Amino acid sequence: MAGVLTVGQVNQYIKGLFGKDFVLSQITVRGEVSECKYHPSGHLYFTIKDESGILKCIMFASDRSGLSFELEPGQEINVSGRISIYERSGSYQLYARKIERTGAGELYARFEALKKKLSEQGMFDEIYKRAIPEYVKCVGIVTASSGAAIRDICNVAERRNPHVKLILAPVIVQGEEAPESIIAGLKRIVGYPVDVVIVGRGGGSIEDLWAFNDERVAQAIFDCPVPVISAVGHESDTTIADYVADLRAPTPSAAAELAVFDYAVFANKMDTYRSRLTHAALQTVREKKDTLRTRSLRLAYLHPNTRIREIKKDLRQKADRLSADMKQVLEGASHKLALSAQRISSLSPQDKINQGYAFLAGKNGEPITDISKVHIGETMRAYVSDGWIEAQVTDVEKGKNYD
Repeated sequence: MAGVLTVGQVNQYIKGLFGKDFVLSQITVRGEVSECKYHPSGHLYFTIKDESGILKCIMFASDRSGLSFELEPGQEINVSGRISIYERSGSYQLYARKIERTGAGELYARFEALKKKLSEQGMFDEIYKRAIPEYVKCVGIVTASSGAAIRDICNVAERRNPHVKLILAPVIVQGEEAPESIIAGLKRIVGYPVDVVIVGRGGGSIEDLWAFNDERVAQAIFDCPVPVISAVGHESDTTIADYVADLRAPTPSAAAELAVFDYAVFANKMDTYRSRLTHAALQTVREKKDTLRTRSLRLAYLHPNTRIREIKKDLRQKADRLSADMKQVLEGASHKLALSAQRISSLSPQDKINQGYAFLAGKNGEPITDISKVHIGETMRAYVSDGWIEAQVTDVEKGKNYD
């Protein structure tokens, strides 16, 4: 069909129109960064917006050498370059050659000057940093009463620990009145029994966050009698308040995470401690019972009655041994006595007499053991088993012949 164009031809024709337009070939556009992606190739893809619309942008890696800061969503920037069409998608975009933060030069100079001044005064020193209580009961919040910051803090706090009380001191966080409002909010909040204070706001441009770069606000945070967590903007945003606060949180949500302890974790920890304590108590009771039982046995063993019983038992045993020994000694002595008696009996004159022998005694009763003791004509007595016989010596003869 005559006059029919391809998609590529149409896109190429429109691209030519963009190239011929003087305004579009050298243009600077102001807007807020809403999306940003650093590609591995080195190219930077981003989108800027205002209240009426959005504009897609790209900065090639070859042009990025002039970019002196990290591009982040929420930044207010001026983008200089040319508008052209990307033929493959059929969409137009801004090909950036230069990107500047609006008003950045003067504000950053003021920021660096104040930062240096307060640092030299020692307001950033770690020795002044106070630890955030681990288990808080009440958290003070100094921020706007509406906006993402207070919603994020409340949501995180409710999820982590619904038992923690939150007290809000609503303040103005942007504009000329913001510094005095933040200072007044800090003074009000410490009138409550708060354990920690979160001061901050959501993200924005450097102009939007400038109240937190005010020297008066920094002094109020430094003088606050309660530990302060700063939570200003996004993670990439850094303010003077972050340096002077006791702890910096990258976002309001992170501040709530740091300030409010997780009740579920706390409850589990308490259960663990309770279990350990119960086990330790039972173990201690068992050990004490064993010790008591051992000491009771030892006490019973050392009791006087026990000692008396043991002594009596020992005495009985000794008495039994003594009795047995005495019996044995007596039996041995009786046996020896019987033998001795038998020997004595065998040597007794009476025994000899009983066997038919006679005992001769002179007239004076002296024994006659040989013939020299008597003379012929003398009388003597012969003692026999049943009496004595008086005889007269008629003859004596020396010799041992008894036949």
